Amino acid sequence: MKTINVERVVLVAILVTSVGWMGRVAAQPAAPSRDVLPELLTEVKGLRAALEQMASAGPRIQLFAARLQLQETRINNLLGRLGTVRDRIGEAQRELARLQTEEKQLDVAFADQKASNKPEAREEASMATLLIDAVKSKQASAKAIIDRHTAEEAQLAVDLAAEQGRWMDINKRLDELEQALIRK
Repeated sequence: MKTINVERVVLVAILVTSVGWMGRVAAQPAAPSRDVLPELLTEVKGLRAALEQMASAGPRIQLFAARLQLQETRINNLLGRLGTVRDRIGEAQRELARLQTEEKQLDVAFADQKASNKPEAREEASMATLLIDAVKSKQASAKAIIDRHTAEEAQLAVDLAAEQGRWMDINKRLDELEQALIRK
């Protein structure tokens, strides 16, 4: 009986020791995992947010670049139209100057014809009067063209300034995106 009791005591001692040892082994990893798990979770959330931001930045940059290119096209078109209008203003101003010179020449010829007592001179004076009236009509038309083109030039300048403002805004946003990507 003593042997059975001794065996039982030894068996219970081994069992208690092994349970204690297993409890210690199981308890050791549990304590550090509780401290590391929240840190890992925070890190994973941060990485996920960074990946989402980087994934959304690419399409946004492409969109802004496309808008910037569209604005550049609009600006170039307005600059072309503005150049054409300015050329037309120059042509109309040269035509007006030519007509004013022609009017002066006709006025001189009219004065000469009017001062003459010859019957042919009177006929030429009346012709000069008709020509002067036609030149004045052409001058009024040239002035109207200049006024119309000048108004168009002013409107194009306003439109160009607005488009350039939009271009600068888009360019600024692209710069901000670039800076945000550099900081990450």
